[in-house]
Amino acid sequence: MDIHSIIMKVLVVFALALASASAGLLPQVLPVHPRDLPAVPSIEGRITNGQTASEGQFPYQVGLSFGSSSGSWWCGGSIIDNSWVLTAAHCTSGASDVTIYYGATVRTSAKLSQTVSNSDFVQHASYNSIILRNDISLIKTPAVSFTAAINKINLPAISSSYSTYEGQTAVASGYGKTSDASNSVASHLQYADLTVISNKACENTFGTLIVTPRVICVGTYNGVSTCNGDSGGPLAADGVQIGVVSFGSSAGCEIGSPAGFTRTTYFLDWIAEKTGISY
Repeated sequence: MDIHSIIMKVLVVFALALASASAGLLPQVLPVHPRDLPAVPSIEGRITNGQTASEGQFPYQVGLSFGSSSGSWWCGGSIIDNSWVLTAAHCTSGASDVTIYYGATVRTSAKLSQTVSNSDFVQHASYNSIILRNDISLIKTPAVSFTAAINKINLPAISSSYSTYEGQTAVASGYGKTSDASNSVASHLQYADLTVISNKACENTFGTLIVTPRVICVGTYNGVSTCNGDSGGPLAADGVQIGVVSFGSSAGCEIGSPAGFTRTTYFLDWIAEKTGISY
């Protein structure tokens, strides 16, 4: 995203906020999708200040290399069924195809890869890139056989729909940047343990226009956070996926602002409707 696009996004967010004239609506920090943070090359780095995953530790993690007529970008995703991958709408948006890398603890050594066209993308019809609303997508894939290295993650039960998860420790995994200054390609999957914070606390940074019941946030202490390349990846608590990497601070990944995720429980009905998967 160039500086003009960022300025336009700022102006649109401000205009929306001023139009509603509600206290707490205006972001104190401009939110941005990790995909839109400056990154060279496009498949750059990993989670900032995280730990290196061991073989088979995150069998549900996939790497996603999206292509389009205007370039390519890297995101993460999760296996939720033999034929479905869950990711973010800002990852699928504008893409013509995606190559999915399964079982790749070492990013360049996937156990299996598949290329899928955008006709098999199920992007949320109400995704809004300006206010980062409904940032969720599904990818229909050829069926894969589960192994020790390739397996699904469970979605929350419908009975968990009203759980906030506040105070719980959750793990984010991905191939995103190791630091804001990073310019090297990551070779290994990274992960970080993060604490879920209340939406009220998250609103103090990003405002109520951005932080809605569709969102779940984590604190990013000591520079540990999601970053470029992590977009669309999973946030898991007790083996259940509770979030999809959605946004962070435009000022960088290490500054201590919360990181925002699409709240999985909010979209359980939508996922069930599109895939037939239910819990």
